[in-house]
This record gives sequence, C-alpha cells and structure tokens, in this order.
Amino acid sequence: MRELRIRTLAGIFALALVLSWAGARMWDALGTLPAVPVAAPIVLAVIATVLTATALSIRARLRAQRERRPGAKGVEPMMAARAVVLGQASALVAALAAGAYGGAGLYLLLGAMDVPARRDQAVYAGLSVLAGAAVVAAAVFLQRVCRLPEDDEEPPPPAAAAA
Repeated sequence: MRELRIRTLAGIFALALVLSWAGARMWDALGTLPAVPVAAPIVLAVIATVLTATALSIRARLRAQRERRPGAKGVEPMMAARAVVLGQASALVAALAAGAYGGAGLYLLLGAMDVPARRDQAVYAGLSVLAGAAVVAAAVFLQRVCRLPEDDEEPPPPAAAAA
C-alpha cells in the first residue's frame, strides 16, 4: 500500500479552495449562496477524534507486543491495513471538504461581513477548515503508526551465474 503524501492532500485542498471560491462567487451572483452546515465542523472533529483514538490504540498494542508483555493483544495485519485505508480515505475527503469550505469562507470573508448571517457562515466555514486539517493530521499519524518497520539487513547479493 502506498503512503499518502501531504503534497497530494495540499494539492486537493488548494484545487477545491479555488474551485469553491469561484463557484461561491458565481452562485452568489446568480442567487442565494447555500449555507455552510453547522454540523460540518462537528462531524469532521468526530472523525479526527476516532482516527486519533484508533492510532493511539494501535500504537499501544504495538508497544506492548514489542515489549513482550504477558497477555498483550497483538495487532492483526488486516486490522492495521483497514485502519490505514480508513485514514487515507478520510484524509482525502477531509482535504476536499476543507478546501470547499475554505473557498466559501474566503468568499464570505472578502464579501459583506457586516451581515450577521454571512459572518456566522464564515465562522462555520473556518471551523470546518480547522477540523478538516485535524482529520488530515490524525490520518497521517495513523498511517505512521501502522507503518511496517524497515529491514535493518541489506538484501542478499544476487547469485552469481554458474558458467
């Protein structure tokens, strides 16, 4: 499984931010801009909490297994793989959502901030960006916890062809 790179997530965030800002600008010119849901930062924060708890649990199990504590539960490889896939998927979606909310929030910040409803929407969008960043950080942490240890030994030299 390939490691998810921060550069990829930053690119998704930036692309979503630009497209969302342009879309919000166009949508507001044509009608009423859709509201940023109040639940968006809450849901993203819950996902970040679940990913962090999973990473801490796996890390504690791996330490107990390495120290050969009696009665220590090991980590099943499939469970770790599923956790990494969940983390990677969450990070990709969170980068996209944070970019989308960031673009809408940026448009709202640059627009009429004297309207209380727009100011509230900008705050919700900003909190969603922060919660999305927390999901990405938790997913990267989970990915690092589940990384396989590097082999310290050098690979054996290729066998000499018998002539």
